[in-house]
Amino acid sequence: MNVWLQCWSGYVRLTQRWPALAAIVPFIPVVALWTAVTEAGVFPRAFLPGPLDVVKSFATLTYKGILPDYLQDSLIRLFAGAALGMALGIPLGILIGTSRWAHRICWPILLFFQAIGDIAWLPILLIWFGFGLTTMTFVIVYTVLFPVVLNTVLGVESVPRDLARAARSLGASPARVLWEVTLPGALPNIITGLRNGLGYGWRALIAVEIIVGTSGIGFMMFDARRAGSTTEILLGMIILGLLWYIVDAWILAPLERATGQRWGLVTS
Repeated sequence: MNVWLQCWSGYVRLTQRWPALAAIVPFIPVVALWTAVTEAGVFPRAFLPGPLDVVKSFATLTYKGILPDYLQDSLIRLFAGAALGMALGIPLGILIGTSRWAHRICWPILLFFQAIGDIAWLPILLIWFGFGLTTMTFVIVYTVLFPVVLNTVLGVESVPRDLARAARSLGASPARVLWEVTLPGALPNIITGLRNGLGYGWRALIAVEIIVGTSGIGFMMFDARRAGSTTEILLGMIILGLLWYIVDAWILAPLERATGQRWGLVTS
């Protein structure tokens, strides 16, 4: 028991000193099991390649410049679509959250279109815009928009009305109340909506690249399927998971926590 406690305390100290270890250690048993299964020959290598095969594929595709180009294309599409989704979603959420009339008019429409999945738009988008960037951007914007709008509305409505009344009683204009009271109070929810929207948008982007793309990580995986290369498919899946883990755990989650601590409404 003492040995286990010493190992655990050592692990805690190491992860506190190097937080990245906390993200790496849980994957060690998974990689070990994967290696053991492939080395035991449970499945043919054509169906389940080993970790070293995936690493070699990563090195080869990176050396040829294919993987960096595809990854760059996917990230540009994601961030362009997410930026446009934010530019539309945050003002719309603020409008719905602050105006009863806007809420009555827009809320049923939002719920209606939210029920229509992003991939359900593809058939008509292909007729309208064809196999191109416009179709992929529309799907990403559509996917990011709803989490941002809904969380922005929730954030605006969670701001106590007394704060706005107090600001107006002190002579603040409606614009100043919005900028200095409503937005700071709603910001933690807005960041949460952005975090969720980027996650949904990332998955939607990969799906669209598989169906209509000519580049990107999703296209690389689908193209590998045509060639029967399970190694590149697994490589694409690992890149997707690792990249999103890095973005979410190291950027978005700390930003969400910092925003909540700085502007979150704390009640006692």
